[in-house]
Amino acid sequence: MSDKTILVIGTYDTKDDELSYVAERIRSQSGGVLTMDVSVLGDPKTPCDISKHDVAKAAGASIDEAIAADDENVAMQIMARGAAQEALRAWRDGRIHGVIVLGGTMGTDLALDVCGALPLGVPKYIVSTVSFSAMLPPERIAADVQMILWAGGLYGLNSVCKSSLSQAAGAVLGAARAVEPPTRDRPLIGMTSFGKTILRYMVHLKPALEERGFEVAVFHATGMGGRAFESLAAEGAFAAVMDFAPQEIVNHLMGSGISAGADRMENAGRRGVPQMIAPACYDLVDLIGWQDIPQHLANRPAHAHNRLLTSIVLTSEERRSVAREMARKLAGAEGPVRFFLPLQGCNEWDRQGGPLHDADGLEAFSSEIRKQLGADGRLEALDCHINDAAFVERVLEVFDEWVEQGIIRC
Repeated sequence: MSDKTILVIGTYDTKDDELSYVAERIRSQSGGVLTMDVSVLGDPKTPCDISKHDVAKAAGASIDEAIAADDENVAMQIMARGAAQEALRAWRDGRIHGVIVLGGTMGTDLALDVCGALPLGVPKYIVSTVSFSAMLPPERIAADVQMILWAGGLYGLNSVCKSSLSQAAGAVLGAARAVEPPTRDRPLIGMTSFGKTILRYMVHLKPALEERGFEVAVFHATGMGGRAFESLAAEGAFAAVMDFAPQEIVNHLMGSGISAGADRMENAGRRGVPQMIAPACYDLVDLIGWQDIPQHLANRPAHAHNRLLTSIVLTSEERRSVAREMARKLAGAEGPVRFFLPLQGCNEWDRQGGPLHDADGLEAFSSEIRKQLGADGRLEALDCHINDAAFVERVLEVFDEWVEQGIIRC
């Protein structure tokens, strides 16, 4: 008698042994298995619960059409669309409680679509020969996906790849048994920030908002944290957002690998979610610390935060570009926006006397963002630093006004 059922997805024409091994490992722990075949050319040794024909049909196509495309990329995109639809349908019908997908680059491409289609809280595991690779774009990685490198798993079973597969089988079943999905008993505020050494507003805002009956989720804005924030914003999960650390916009604009995707600071606006914005760390581009600093960013003031992350200070003109990009993104917002501009600095390092302070750069950003947003009343300049109590106090005043006006719903 199984308590939780896991959807096992892969190309059963080429990886039947590996997929069957995963299924056997899940069943050995008293879990249930539902199988999905996303092959195109071949067939599994035994029929799957969701056949490749079912998958192609869910994508509005057929296996014959996928084959006729005579292009493996086109064919697998058909299967990816169908697999995502079938997985979501199986979850909504209560037939599965988690999903595991196996693959190389083709299977991983499909796995990203499948996991992206399932809500936060549904256990998602990808066993891939390219796990954690720079090939995986941040905007396609689900907020709570888990990955393991399929070491030695390109072709056929062996003791090396069995180690990865068996761990993954146990992990996804264990997650399905242990998961505590997000609740919706309190309205949720999405907030972005960095650690307390550079930003501190969340320390005071979180308990104050919780006292008002709201739940607060603080996202670490270092690429994947911003991606999780955006994915939930796109789902309409937030009653309001306090996007006070949109610095990933800078990273994307400057070509850094620490990116949350091209749609950073856009999804809440598309959903009409009330947005409170501040430009924490707008003056910095974060780079991968173990890589060489690009020549065009060399010989500038910098802060090596740790071996993973180095922050480089932007020029005044680059800061003006950041202001224009933020304004462009906010221009499409369907809901109310308030942009708080702390005139004394936007991170602990850029206070007057701080190691990265640049008065001219701060003025360049401030004047440009005033030009872009000041005319329509969305911008509010504050004569304080972002880490001062005055910033938190004003944010809470506006928040309470929006609640009273029904802009933010309790």
